[in-house]
Amino acid sequence: MPDEVEDKILLSQYAKLLSPEEKEDISRMGGDKLQKHALITRTLVRTTLARYSQERPESLKFRKNKYGKPEVEWQPRAHQVPPSLHFNLSHTSSLIACGVTIDSPVGIDVEEKQRKMRNDILSFAKRYLSSQEVEYLCALKDPEIQRQELLKLWTLKEAYVKALGRGFSGAPFKDFTIHLRAMGDLKSLNEESDIVLEASGNIAGVSSTWQFALFELANSHYAAICMEQNDNSNEVDSSGMIKLKAWKTIPYIEDECISGTDSIVKIIGSVSF
Repeated sequence: MPDEVEDKILLSQYAKLLSPEEKEDISRMGGDKLQKHALITRTLVRTTLARYSQERPESLKFRKNKYGKPEVEWQPRAHQVPPSLHFNLSHTSSLIACGVTIDSPVGIDVEEKQRKMRNDILSFAKRYLSSQEVEYLCALKDPEIQRQELLKLWTLKEAYVKALGRGFSGAPFKDFTIHLRAMGDLKSLNEESDIVLEASGNIAGVSSTWQFALFELANSHYAAICMEQNDNSNEVDSSGMIKLKAWKTIPYIEDECISGTDSIVKIIGSVSF
């Protein structure tokens, strides 16, 4: 929660962890609030990855793939294999989320539950979503339920695109459909999962190995996680459920496990806390 960090000494400590390039990027941002938000975000990434890699936060180096997704650039060390960590970020003005997995690409997205749409909900959906998703939303007569379901679909689709690491242009939202059990069409897909991905365009990477979960955070945000299941994954249990550990963290101040509490509540998907 960015608003919970006000201590200038603590923020100064955070700044010492960043690279010169990161500091320069932040200095170009307009307004103190944006700069503080970016500083906390970069600190969260560094301290979280350091926890799982035995590296010092300030020693981590990053690069971007050709689509702009950040990745860790592990430094070669004799007789040591770099950790197979994947991470992804998402944030709103009031919350920053960082997802980390071992051996599995991951995407995460968070949206404020009370987020209002500037445009008509169905007009927006017809512009960006697949025809099946639009049909599902059109069948909902309550505008508030329409808004909520649109946010859930959007969050899941964002998480998938971010897990692919290609960005919106590399995986247009219209080219794939997120089927929710609430849509009532999963039987036709012969699927037992609550959330199913189906390609409706020329998008590579669509397969049954992608797993999804949708949940509420702090009763204020929808959050979605997407990860690829593989034989080496440590993030999935024997029943195929994503093993999720959730922490509320303020770097160097607070580190509270919220799994199994009211702060994180499953909505739908293959996830265990």
